[in-house]
Amino acid sequence: MGEKVQGRLFIIGGAEDREGDCKILRQVVVLMQERGDGLVVITAASRGGARMGREYRSIFRRLGARRVGILHVNRREEANATAVVGELEGAGGIFFSGGDQLRLTSLLGGTRVEREVRRAYERGALIAGTSAGASAMSDTMIVEGPDDDPPRRCTLKMAPGFRLLKEVVVDQHFAQRGRLGRLLGVVAQNPYTIGVGIDEDTAVEVSPRGRFRVLGSYTATVIDGRGIGVTNVSEANPDAPLALTQVKMHILPAGYGFDMKRRLPLGPADLDWDRP
Repeated sequence: MGEKVQGRLFIIGGAEDREGDCKILRQVVVLMQERGDGLVVITAASRGGARMGREYRSIFRRLGARRVGILHVNRREEANATAVVGELEGAGGIFFSGGDQLRLTSLLGGTRVEREVRRAYERGALIAGTSAGASAMSDTMIVEGPDDDPPRRCTLKMAPGFRLLKEVVVDQHFAQRGRLGRLLGVVAQNPYTIGVGIDEDTAVEVSPRGRFRVLGSYTATVIDGRGIGVTNVSEANPDAPLALTQVKMHILPAGYGFDMKRRLPLGPADLDWDRP
């Protein structure tokens, strides 16, 4: 298996608390401040990014962030502008808001902004994202697929993501929108890939060592298809439900974690989740 992760990621399943204790967003501020003084919120996934940016700036400032910049891109040429790229230089954290993950990657993919995000990631800055911003973290992302449906082959649409998390596919709003079937469908077609479904107001903090821990109100679901015994994914009719046997699934609430390199769950006693 390749190196799944190089830097520090904070991946949120969407609908995080923005009015109460804001535990998830508060942790974003804590992790960012360990790495630098500035947080940049990228709102390109949403057409209403200006309003969303103002909301996140207010929240992050209330939670203790001293400098919060907003980067909203509507056209690819903007994502190549020197002034726009300069907003990201030296930032301790970069936060991708929600919206449409295909809009996000199609606007930023291959641009100077994307390259600067990768440089920030490699130098140790925190890269965080919620909802669409969470899905775009991986090398392959789910663009479309029905909720509350059994796993099928033809109903999934996938596209390249930002490749910050390799050989892993992230889904968000997971339990709340009944997305187990579509994540199983992804793993059936790519058994080497680990599927990670993150519930709302829940996050996984990913260390450079390829391990993550769960924080927040609900759970993260991990699907490991490496040991699949029988599958009809290549023979079934496009609309037919898939057959899958011997799939491993782990349900991990706050305080638990997962080692993506060894494909092993980590319990509360594994306090060294971020160590070699």
